[in-house]
This record gives sequence, C-alpha cells and structure tokens, in this order.
Amino acid sequence: MNRIEKIAFAGGCFWCTEAVFQNINGVQSVVSGYTGGHVKNPAYREVCMGITGHAEGVLVTYEPDVVALEVLLALFFQTHDPTTIDRQGHDVGSQYRSAIFYNNAQQNSVVVRYIQALENDAIFGAPIVTQVAPMEVFYEAELDHQNYFNDHNEQPYCQFVIQPKVSKVNSEFKNYLKPRV
Repeated sequence: MNRIEKIAFAGGCFWCTEAVFQNINGVQSVVSGYTGGHVKNPAYREVCMGITGHAEGVLVTYEPDVVALEVLLALFFQTHDPTTIDRQGHDVGSQYRSAIFYNNAQQNSVVVRYIQALENDAIFGAPIVTQVAPMEVFYEAELDHQNYFNDHNEQPYCQFVIQPKVSKVNSEFKNYLKPRV
C-alpha cells in the first residue's frame, strides 16, 4: 500500500482551489473546508463574515510516491496570487488569504524551501505573503461546497473564474493528470 499524506492549501475561494487539485494523479481526495481559525465547527456564513479566523481551504490527501509535494506546490502557486494579503481577485478578507497548513516537519521544510526558491528567483515580482503554519484542525465545509465546480460548471462564476484555472492545470500540468477513463 502506498504512503498517504495530507496537507491543506488556502488560495482564495475553496471552489477554485478544490478544482485545480482534483484531477492530479496521486491525489486521493480534495475536501473543501475551513482551517487556521479559532472557532470550533465554523459554518460557511460565519467564515465568510471573517469572524472565525479561518481560511477557506482544501485538505488534499495524496500519495507522495506518486505525486511529489513540490508538484502540488507548483500547482498551488501557479493558480492563485500569493502576493496579496487577505485577497484573491474580488474576494477580500482573511478567509481568502494565501496559506499552507502542513502536517509534519518534512512538509514544512519542503514548503519553506520552495517558497524561498520562488523568492530568490523573484518569480512573482512582489514578496510572497503565503502563511505557512501547522494544521491544527480542518473542518469539512457543508456538502453543497464539495465538488462544486464539477457539479455547477454551467454557473458564470465557474465558467469565468474557475474554468481558466482548470484549463491552465490541464495545459501546464498535463503530465500529472489522472488517466482519462
């Protein structure tokens, strides 16, 4: 049996972040939810109001022997803006911050080295403000927020905001996509 690890990524709206990780080979599951806050069992409405301290994020369960954490980091950093504090596009508030919540010292080390390499190469032309912190608790979002893009891809938000990110993944990460059935 392959080794399994979990890591959480927050890159703005969790519908977008969920969609970019779902089709990557070696990713077992992507669950939308809330992490990094101070309120137990937060609800979407509370998180959206910015009163819980949580970020909208996704819990990615993956096989590191199939997909390296560095590939997941590349995907994360290429599909959101890690240089804006508490904002992604029109979404504003600490719940939309750029953050990575790691589960062990090895993940933390890889994440810190990866961000330092991006900074050294001045990839974004501005400082990366992505929060890096240990994951304490991840709360699964309500059912209507799970698999959102796949279930609602006809909606304008999905077509104009999420679809371009998915298309970018399909183009730039095609060697990492799950085989089509």
